[in-house]
Amino acid sequence: MYNGLVHAHSGLRWVVLILLLASVVNAATKRNPSSTYTAGDNKLYLFTLVSTHIQLVLGLILYFISPKVDFSLISEKLYRFYTVEHLTGMIIAIALITVGRARSRRAENAAAKHRSIFIFFGLGLLLILVSIPWPFRIPGAGWF
Repeated sequence: MYNGLVHAHSGLRWVVLILLLASVVNAATKRNPSSTYTAGDNKLYLFTLVSTHIQLVLGLILYFISPKVDFSLISEKLYRFYTVEHLTGMIIAIALITVGRARSRRAENAAAKHRSIFIFFGLGLLLILVSIPWPFRIPGAGWF
């Protein structure tokens, strides 16, 4: 079960990254005052939000069953990354994405909606990119 969850969490990473990138690019191109906020924009932003929250649930399950999370070995780089850094960075990123979606829903015009998505999803994307255990950063991490 553990290996299946790890692979699901690692595979969904790419879906989240693609949706976040698509959302940020879409919002960046539509920040001008003459833009519109379409049902397609709403669905893209909603799917991005939902995929990040599914990723969070999978990550939290893994956090409690993973052998890489060990508070007694927190002085070692690998254990510190998975025990503190990865979790903290991802929770902050998902909170930013959630706030951005909520703020965009309350914004009065299309440009403000897209600007909110661009700022908060963009910050979330940057934080996620920094917090992912990339193979060149963390020994033993894989691309998938």
